[in-house]
Amino acid sequence: MKLLALFALLAPLLFSAPVIADEIAELPVTATFVISGGYWESGPEGVAGVETPVEAGDRGYYKLVAIRQADRTARIHLQMIASGEAGLRLVESVELEEFTAIKPYVTGIHPESMTGVAATPGFFATVYLRTSPETERVEEWTVLIDELGDIKVERASN
Repeated sequence: MKLLALFALLAPLLFSAPVIADEIAELPVTATFVISGGYWESGPEGVAGVETPVEAGDRGYYKLVAIRQADRTARIHLQMIASGEAGLRLVESVELEEFTAIKPYVTGIHPESMTGVAATPGFFATVYLRTSPETERVEEWTVLIDELGDIKVERASN
């Protein structure tokens, strides 16, 4: 629950303008990578099964956050952010268990594109990680959300 509260504070800090020096100090130093991208739209029934209610016609984007742990591994969280006239609000934040299971040492996260909003709903990002601090080999994993909102996390097949 503390983590959810932390992320609720994190979203407005990262995307409010202008950023005031006092607010940026609230960003946890353990947030090593934060990217946002893609988008989602709710249908006529809103979005079912999320922590915060979403009304019909609401829109927003996704955010992927790597939080460094005391042992230097990372936990990766996927967030759904609503963006409307009232401002930004956290709809849901989930830890991606596929990453938790392998205790990754995250070396980077990159969005699919740097060109802005995609033409279709969804999200795609690549997470670069090591499974041991001694290994030189970096693995690539993908996080994909399709236009229906289904999430797929898997090792990149290149």
